[in-house]
Amino acid sequence: MPRFKNYVPEGVIPAVLLPFKEDCSIDAQAFRRHLLDVGGVDGVTALTLNAHSTEVSSCSFDEQREVLELGLDAVGGRLPIINGIYADGSIEAQRIARMAAEAGASGLLVFPPNVFRNGQRPEMAVEHFRRIAEVTDLPLVLFQYPLAGGMGYPLATLLKIVDAVPSVRAIKDGCASPELHEQHIRSLQALPRPVNVLSTHSAWLFSSLVMGCNGLLSGSGSVIADLQARLYRAIRTDDLVSARALNTRIRATSTVFYAEPRADMHNRMKEALVLLGKLRCAAVRPPLVKLSSAEIQRIRLALIAAGLLAADGGANDDVRNLGMLEKSAAE
Repeated sequence: MPRFKNYVPEGVIPAVLLPFKEDCSIDAQAFRRHLLDVGGVDGVTALTLNAHSTEVSSCSFDEQREVLELGLDAVGGRLPIINGIYADGSIEAQRIARMAAEAGASGLLVFPPNVFRNGQRPEMAVEHFRRIAEVTDLPLVLFQYPLAGGMGYPLATLLKIVDAVPSVRAIKDGCASPELHEQHIRSLQALPRPVNVLSTHSAWLFSSLVMGCNGLLSGSGSVIADLQARLYRAIRTDDLVSARALNTRIRATSTVFYAEPRADMHNRMKEALVLLGKLRCAAVRPPLVKLSSAEIQRIRLALIAAGLLAADGGANDDVRNLGMLEKSAAE
């Protein structure tokens, strides 16, 4: 059974990172510290794992189950856990969904299958979600990719999916178009059975939230969850003075995290946590590779500009250090 019954995805939902040891094995202790750190931020409403940020494409089914169990053990009693469904085949997607539901996840983030291209055969997309909903009643979060990449769902297809599969309760909107993003917000959140739009537009998060998103789901929350939560709260309370100031700090990090090549975005976030003293090792699994020293320096400067790191390399007062986290993890 889900830990949080009748859960509806909304608010600030960081997608956490997955620490590895130098041999690329999962570092369970470092992961627990990371979960306690991000999950302990005031304003965070849930955590997402087994997604891009945890390098799910490099994790076996058994490792995905281990990641979920570690997450549930660390913070599952306090926060809903959303588990990613990363599978090209609907039968494999069902297997992952069953595993997640039985373990105690509170929601599922459904990635688009690679076989769905350019909006062709929308019934394929409907069938994928219908199959997942057959094996679990957990709320589903549809991952909306950019249409330009060929794997995004056109709005007409989105509406068919949410009409056919009532358990779709939110979308993680990465459409990459401000105009289309606003259409999604106005169309989906106004349905008789509302579907929340969770922004993943970290490069223009301020603008996205002002449009009226009912939350955000972002990998950069693994580093800046506090800034995101404060920005979301400021916008929801129409405190635009505070929101603009927070946006300046967030932009300092997003312009570096989401620079090209974008495949390195979560790699950069791991390096940021090392610089902040929250992670000892920034190892990533191949084909991802270690960042250059020049790029790590750019990340360091971005953290300083965001007010998260002092110029001398020490974390600022509002950043908890690794020793404190290790003590919390051991308790």
